[in-house]
Amino acid sequence: MTTDLTFITNEKGESLLNRFTALIKDTRYFDCLVGYFYTSGFHSMYKSLESTEKIRILIGISTDKKTFDLIQESKRQTSLATFSHKETKEMFSEEVVKELNDSADVHEVEEGIRKFIDWLRNGKLEIRAYPADTIHAKLYIMSFKEGDRDVGRVITGSSNFTKSGLKENLEFNVELKNRSDYDFSLNKFNELWSNAVDVSEKYVETIKEKTWLNDEITPYELFLKFLYEYLKEKIQLDQQDIENDYKPDNFMDLEYQKDAVRDAKQKLEEYGGVFISDVVGLGKTFIATMLAQQLDGGTLVLAPPVLLDKNNPGSWRNVFYDFGIRRAEFESIGKLDQVLSRGTEKFKNVIIDEAHRFRTESTQMYETLYKICRGKRVILVSATPLNNTPIDILSQIKLFQNAHKSTLPNPKVRDLEKYFKRMQNKLDGLNRQKDKEEYLRIVKENAEDIRENVLQYLMVRRTRTIIDKYYKKDLEKQKFKFPNVREPKSVLYHFSDKVDSIFNKTLELVISRFKYSRYTPLLYLKEELPKNQQTPQKNMGKWMKILLLKRLESSFFAFRQSIDRFIYSYKRFIEEYDKGYVYVSERYTSKVFELLEDNEIDAVDKLIEGDKAKKIEIDKFNSDFRYELMDDLKILTQIKEMWVDVTSDPKLEEFVKQLKNDSTLVQNKLIVFTESKETAEYLADRLCPLFDNEVIAYSSQSPEIIRHRIIDNFDPAAKSKKNDVKILVTTEILSEGVNLNRSNVVINYDLPWNPIRMMQRVGRINRVAKNLPFNEIYTYNFFPAGPINKEISLTELAEIKIQAFIEMLGNDAKLLTDEDIKSHELFRRLSSRETIMGEDARDDPELEWLLKLREIRDHDKALFEKIKRLPKKARTAKKSEQKGVITFFKKGKLRKTYLHDGSSINEIDFEHAVKIIKADKNDTKEKLTPEFYKYLEENKKEFDHFFMNEGGEYTEGSNRGYETQIKKRIKALLSKPQGLTDDDEDYLQSVLNLLKEGALPKSAMKRMMTKIKNEINPLKILASLKSIIPIGSEYFQDTYAGIAGNIAGPKEIILSEMLIK
Repeated sequence: MTTDLTFITNEKGESLLNRFTALIKDTRYFDCLVGYFYTSGFHSMYKSLESTEKIRILIGISTDKKTFDLIQESKRQTSLATFSHKETKEMFSEEVVKELNDSADVHEVEEGIRKFIDWLRNGKLEIRAYPADTIHAKLYIMSFKEGDRDVGRVITGSSNFTKSGLKENLEFNVELKNRSDYDFSLNKFNELWSNAVDVSEKYVETIKEKTWLNDEITPYELFLKFLYEYLKEKIQLDQQDIENDYKPDNFMDLEYQKDAVRDAKQKLEEYGGVFISDVVGLGKTFIATMLAQQLDGGTLVLAPPVLLDKNNPGSWRNVFYDFGIRRAEFESIGKLDQVLSRGTEKFKNVIIDEAHRFRTESTQMYETLYKICRGKRVILVSATPLNNTPIDILSQIKLFQNAHKSTLPNPKVRDLEKYFKRMQNKLDGLNRQKDKEEYLRIVKENAEDIRENVLQYLMVRRTRTIIDKYYKKDLEKQKFKFPNVREPKSVLYHFSDKVDSIFNKTLELVISRFKYSRYTPLLYLKEELPKNQQTPQKNMGKWMKILLLKRLESSFFAFRQSIDRFIYSYKRFIEEYDKGYVYVSERYTSKVFELLEDNEIDAVDKLIEGDKAKKIEIDKFNSDFRYELMDDLKILTQIKEMWVDVTSDPKLEEFVKQLKNDSTLVQNKLIVFTESKETAEYLADRLCPLFDNEVIAYSSQSPEIIRHRIIDNFDPAAKSKKNDVKILVTTEILSEGVNLNRSNVVINYDLPWNPIRMMQRVGRINRVAKNLPFNEIYTYNFFPAGPINKEISLTELAEIKIQAFIEMLGNDAKLLTDEDIKSHELFRRLSSRETIMGEDARDDPELEWLLKLREIRDHDKALFEKIKRLPKKARTAKKSEQKGVITFFKKGKLRKTYLHDGSSINEIDFEHAVKIIKADKNDTKEKLTPEFYKYLEENKKEFDHFFMNEGGEYTEGSNRGYETQIKKRIKALLSKPQGLTDDDEDYLQSVLNLLKEGALPKSAMKRMMTKIKNEINPLKILASLKSIIPIGSEYFQDTYAGIAGNIAGPKEIILSEMLIK
């Protein structure tokens, strides 16, 4: 018996592919029987088959889950698992699609498959599939040409006709050379071949229609495919029902509000929190209330008192009642401790109105709110969540996301603290004045990055223009209208030369010479404070400077009052100093910042004066401290004396003139905003005799009866309407959350240094409604303009005066304007209709295209189906203004787009990608060039590189950070746990885990570090930690979102487009 066998294992260069290559060159007929045949590997051997006359490939049907189910069904109906010709072809097609989805994206693969198709078409190659699950053989038969060494050879064993089977895997195959083996194999192959299903045509059809080798995809179709894949999760949201069995009388179901509810619910369930941030006047209270209707569990609403008042028709209490929501409680944001003491177990949802008030994390108030929100769904309602800088939003996000373990899809924001710190580091070292252009460029770049990687998953925000543009038909159907907002009118008041000189000198003294030493005593200690403790003191000085400047611009009356209080405060402080002590309190610092940020500047001095929690002996201070105090007092006295002889009030005089002569002001109710309670009272006192006593002042210190009178006079929904107030003069307390649209005029008596504040103020009267009280909205802005100068325009005069404030403040100007902005830009924005409407904010770039997809879905179903079924890795080419390749990738929920322009690769956001990929129906498809695969491969490497670079544990910038120090102390205790019980060790490990995940607010960590800083007794350290983070406290609850954003699964190329210049 002959035993001339040759084993082929793919080892030591003896691969099955090499043996094929050697044998096939003399082969006339090549027959192949395998379970798997991957044409993506055909390119590696087709050249060896060029001279072969006929190739037959017979494949089995692989048993994936779907095929297995079909087999079982077949066996129930017959004794054998056989399939119809149609079923066999479909299963074969699915296998081809699966193979091409996973294949390499290289020119060689395409070249091999093109050759395979050519041979199928000219008859050189046939491919059939056996319609049963009983074939598991791997058999290769080579029939030689006549007159060759013998009739042919057979190779059989474990290798499938794949790249792995031919070359890479460790396989066992044997080459049979006997004639009897050849004859038996060929006969058996022919028997199976005769019963198999021809799938050659199906293969060509599948390649052409269902794989990335589809050459018929137009630029327009690829554009729609990009939109479809990017927005797929949102397309069907409009089909979800909004449960609102209970709704107010005459309430209209507006589509833009229902869409907001659907979008918000999806975000809330996925990430545990959502920002409802439509611009003012679009009904955020209604949207949040309708959202609460869709949620299970009780709801806690936290809001300023005026927004909870039963006498306010638009208050949360009344709106919830009208919508039939009974499982709800309401509390003022000033009484959070009471909420915590009552317990929060009954609540699953927390709504926080005016959420931007909690952008500072270091306060006790924030820590209390943090505990309330832990483990709950959190709905943050604010038209201005980015009131200062994008970084301010971090503290609000941390109410429902762990700082070091977020659940957002992009790994680069998995550690939010690290991510936002990186944003801030880009600005560190830049001087706001000297590096102005670069500074503003980075601020804009940061904002775009945060929107792309954070806010698109967490925020619902639309502007009035967006609503009017995309929901116009529904608004017209419901007969809802927006009032027309007129361009703001600038009212300039002029100083005499004498007053202007005093004004400018005051600016110089307040900004440049005054040290604010009484408010920064700890900076004068002999033992220098750590930097993190110096910052609050420095900020206090800066804020007091801003207070004086705002008072100076508000009214001479309010400024004089402030100077008098400063003088009194300094004198008392110096008296105590001379008695041997300096009184300070670390408790008031955070509260002062809260008051100042909310423009409650009248309460600041009172708070500081009334709080003496700690006294320090004067020998602890530098000798120059008293000198600085006396010098400051001298400057204050100088300022007071400068203003003694100023008896005129040009601002008030101009105001009265406008009130008497401007027809709009004469005919309508007016709302006058000022940042100072004293200015409000001063104006009311002066104007009452001139306007029939129909003037009223309102501030945070006004009694409740005044608020009720305002609602009765200015809210169209008031139950008992009155008409005995014509002019309302109010502080910022009424700039948010109330409807005052029986008036159509807002007068900004004080400069709203932050343009967002002006939007909030005008938002009180700029409301969408079915029956508008007014069709026109008017805004008046007062600007100081110095002496009249005929050679300089009024606008330039106003800009010069604003510039005096901003430029002299330098880097501290941001505290005045709440954002980085140039003086001429500030004047333009304050005088802009777009600012009033909130239209200078960035719109939602996705909404337009989402509505476009829904239109196609509803009115062009064939096109929608075609786009849906375009293959993965789809590609095309088009003429463009730039060259390169753009590639869209996905991994789970993560979406990224890269553009290779021929010299560099850049990640681009959705909006930028749309501009590049956007195409019309008539745009022609171009031919791919050889550079396509090169650029595509480099885009793929960039996507892979992203996962290698992102992530990692958060590390503080300094070893002095509270978090770092506490971690070290706890790790030290756990390394030597003598005296600790196993429960103690478990507790410490749990606290360590909270720190690692970023699940503790900074104020709690500060208190922890303060208590254990100088303690060495392990048991006392443990007791201190437990007093702040009690066992079983809210901190140990996980966030509602819990699991990290789903980016599991393979990295997928969704589509690519070649741009030909």
